[in-house]
Amino acid sequence: MEFVSHFFAGAFLCNFIPHLAAGLQGQFFPTPFARLHGSRDSSPVVNVLWGSFNLAAGIALLTSSPIGLEPGAPLVVFSLGFLGLGVFSAWHFNKVMGHKRG
Repeated sequence: MEFVSHFFAGAFLCNFIPHLAAGLQGQFFPTPFARLHGSRDSSPVVNVLWGSFNLAAGIALLTSSPIGLEPGAPLVVFSLGFLGLGVFSAWHFNKVMGHKRG
C-alpha cells in the first residue's frame, strides 16, 4: 500500500505545478472542472485552487508514508508517478493547446 501512496504523491506533486503556475500568472488553463474534462480552460482562481489541492494531497500522502532521498524502491515509485503524469500531461496539453493555436 505504501507504493500506491508514493506513486500518487508523485503524480499529485507533479500536477500542482502547471495549475498553480498558470493561476498565479492570471492565465486560463485546463482543469478537470472545465467542460469536456481538461479540453477547455478554467479560470486562474480555479487553477490556484486545483493546484493547491494537488499540493496538499501530495504532501498528505508523503506525510502518511514518508520516503527518503536515498536510492530505493520508494523513490523509484514516487519518480514513476511524477514522470508518468508529467509525460502524460505534456502529451495531452500539447494536443489541447495545439488545437487552440491553429
